[in-house]
Amino acid sequence: MRNNGNNLALRFWQVLVLVGMFVAWHVLTVPGIVPPFYFDDPHKAPFFFGEPLKVLSRIWDWFIGGDIYRHLGVTLIETLLAFVIGTVFGVAIGIWLALAPMASAICDPYVKALNAMPRVILAPIFFVWFGLGMASKVALGVTLVFFIVFFNVYQGVREVSPVVLANARMLGASRGQLLRYVYLPSAMSWVFASLHNSVGLAFVGAVVGEYLGSSEGVGYLIHQAEGVFDINTVFAGILVLTGFALALDMVVTLVERKLLVWQPRGGETERI
Repeated sequence: MRNNGNNLALRFWQVLVLVGMFVAWHVLTVPGIVPPFYFDDPHKAPFFFGEPLKVLSRIWDWFIGGDIYRHLGVTLIETLLAFVIGTVFGVAIGIWLALAPMASAICDPYVKALNAMPRVILAPIFFVWFGLGMASKVALGVTLVFFIVFFNVYQGVREVSPVVLANARMLGASRGQLLRYVYLPSAMSWVFASLHNSVGLAFVGAVVGEYLGSSEGVGYLIHQAEGVFDINTVFAGILVLTGFALALDMVVTLVERKLLVWQPRGGETERI
């Protein structure tokens, strides 16, 4: 009962903070309510910072009128493909290099060099290779997701307890059994820690790709709105993307709780 009460109080304060942010945004962009500190003309503030009521109205019109669904569907498919492909490659290559010291030593400078490269500059190359369709956005997203997952998996496998490994080998565990029952469980918590960041990066790859060159997607809508200085539509697109990124992060959290049932949760160790 105490936990339920704490959760309700937490949700209340979270909603209150969100409402407070929108109220402050509205007050600061209504001419005449607050004296202009930065602009000589108070009517300039809504032009630069938008108006929250119009932003929410634009989002409402998008979903009621159905204009957003095609663009949002494209962006979500690109995001999910980038997320899944980048995660699969990151896990597979991370485990391989963590268990192969020679291959790891050979690939180490190249992995570090690729990770240091700003991946956004690869977008024009992907446009040439894969065209302006979905494939180029997915490729850009994969490059962002891969390294986050790879380094976490690599570190998680290498930090397996030597005592656990020695005991498993002493009991006759094969290499496949070690991978399944020792290495993978050790890496799982690292994997899910990286997935929470990867969701946002997959969205970044999809939206940046659409922004730089596309004819559909939420990034395309934002780019078109910027071209005509429609700041309210820009903020509307940002809020829609943020909401769906949070929704995907919640899905990752639910999957994490299902798969990592052996991990203690906050508050579970304090029982009366």
